[in-house]
Amino acid sequence: MSSGRSGFPRRTPFRAGVLLALCASLLCVPGGSASAGTPERPGGADGFTQQVLFKASQEKGYVCFRIPALVRTVKGTLLAFAEGRVHDCGDAGDIDIVVKRSTDGGRTWGPLRVASRGGGDTHGNPAPVVDRRSGRILLAQTFNAGRSDGKNCDSPCDRSPYLQYSDDDGESWSQPRDLSAQLRSGEWNSWYATGPGHGIQLRRGAHAGRLVIGVNGETWRDGRNTANHAALAISDDGGRSWRRGATESRPHSPDGVFRQKPQELTLHERHDGRVLVSARETEGTDLGHRTAAVAGGGGEFFTAPFRALPGLYTPQVQGAVLPFGGDGDRLLLAAPADPERRRTMTVRSSYDEGRTWEGVDRGRTVTADWSGYSDMVRASSVSAGLLYEGGAADARDEIRFARFTEDWLGDRRGPDPTTADRAPGAHDAAVLGGARRVDGHDGGAVAFDGRDDAVRLPFRARLPLHERDFTARLWFRYSGGAEGSGEQPLLWMGGVGSQPQVRLVADAADGRITAAITARRVPAPSATARVTTDGSYGDGRWHQAELRRGDGRLRLTVDGESVSASDVPGSVSVGSPFGVHLGQRLDSRAHFTGALDEVRVSAEGDSLLDLPLDDVGAHARR
Repeated sequence: MSSGRSGFPRRTPFRAGVLLALCASLLCVPGGSASAGTPERPGGADGFTQQVLFKASQEKGYVCFRIPALVRTVKGTLLAFAEGRVHDCGDAGDIDIVVKRSTDGGRTWGPLRVASRGGGDTHGNPAPVVDRRSGRILLAQTFNAGRSDGKNCDSPCDRSPYLQYSDDDGESWSQPRDLSAQLRSGEWNSWYATGPGHGIQLRRGAHAGRLVIGVNGETWRDGRNTANHAALAISDDGGRSWRRGATESRPHSPDGVFRQKPQELTLHERHDGRVLVSARETEGTDLGHRTAAVAGGGGEFFTAPFRALPGLYTPQVQGAVLPFGGDGDRLLLAAPADPERRRTMTVRSSYDEGRTWEGVDRGRTVTADWSGYSDMVRASSVSAGLLYEGGAADARDEIRFARFTEDWLGDRRGPDPTTADRAPGAHDAAVLGGARRVDGHDGGAVAFDGRDDAVRLPFRARLPLHERDFTARLWFRYSGGAEGSGEQPLLWMGGVGSQPQVRLVADAADGRITAAITARRVPAPSATARVTTDGSYGDGRWHQAELRRGDGRLRLTVDGESVSASDVPGSVSVGSPFGVHLGQRLDSRAHFTGALDEVRVSAEGDSLLDLPLDDVGAHARR
């Protein structure tokens, strides 16, 4: 394929029939939108609107749409990209990259167009980026040979990066050009991926104007994947040539164990010109499903290794970041909030450029449906646009476009009330949802309303129990009537579902108190040990519970009566998001109605958690 002197192949316009169909539609006005040029107004009574943008039942020729990406051009046009999957929803089939355009900030959209046709192969992982100097839109993507059986690409998967461009605001696209020689090292001979999600153009410092996208790959040797690579691809000539900048490579052990696998990188240029790289963490032993690093020198090098974010609750999934607010001093993260499964798309805020993030309780829920990948851009001067996978039955049902304002997000909240954690080196715990002080077993206690009340401990490195023996003690009081029926979480440490965790739960309906640990010794799957009492203790009186792991046994004692079971080997704190909550499941799908007092956890003589719970609101966070 000849690229010409510019370094790009000749552009191929869309077929005339597609353009005629556009002009025949109700959207055919100058600029391709029903309301082009109309001043932006916030959508919806609360500043939020959304619509379905890609759905198989609405488009001919596709059975599934996935992997959204979104950019705003220099003319203000929004370009929404997705993978159009022809035969099935698998990742390695016949896949096109498709696009829709909006010239009115996302209120209305033009018809679906094909930007890159797979023709039986996979053309996917769209990673668009806009060169504001020329107006050119670059579309990085990844190709592999397609399959017809619905299965994923076999390792080693031969995937290659390609690039297209548009000089007419996304109306037509050049032929794809192979970038393997520039961006894919010989060691990156297995998985390779661009993005997905939009890249950025640097605005500050000596490298202003540089284009940056995220890529990652893997190395295959001796019959297995031996390393993961996360990198930034950079261009200083408007996308004509590319090279790898900041790169972090992490080896896998012979048995396939590794600490982190940063993938699906999303980028943000901080005020100091450095690049925040927020990434999905997949199947590593470090706690958390998101990880982050910072690149200096205009994306040339990472200033430190990727660091996992254990307290940021999200499943293993791609996410998106976007600076928002009047001065861009509010950074948004779009990602599902369930720590285990892809559901509950939520927008969370950071006010220190991604160093820390709000908890789920302070985020704004976009949908409680299943939800997955996403991308965000400024839709206008006052609104943000969020393109995300969602569905009532499956996150792959459709791709939706949501438009929201800062009013919908709400103002930054002040600090939560706190209660003192007297363990060495501990910070005060946050009291959420209006949980209140009541008389306790000895002094004060905290009462929970069963709706949104909880006590949450800030993450610190000493809290995870890992494989240590431990003892957890607390006093509890609840009634077994209608308000106390169902799952009543007393203490929750770790993840949820099949993730490593420790939990102590009352259940009046089933007449029991359950204590359980889910442990894992990587790379083996997790296993659960569980003990239950014969009674629910839901009589409205104070009872003391003790859960102990030690000597190969798991033992639960309530008011001096004990039940035990054989322990399971492994760590109760590995690989998943990690939180410590009183009165709440980690995924917020169950809350306690009752009161707790004197909650303490120790491991092998080390006090990890010491909450008397007699001083709610009395302490400022240290």
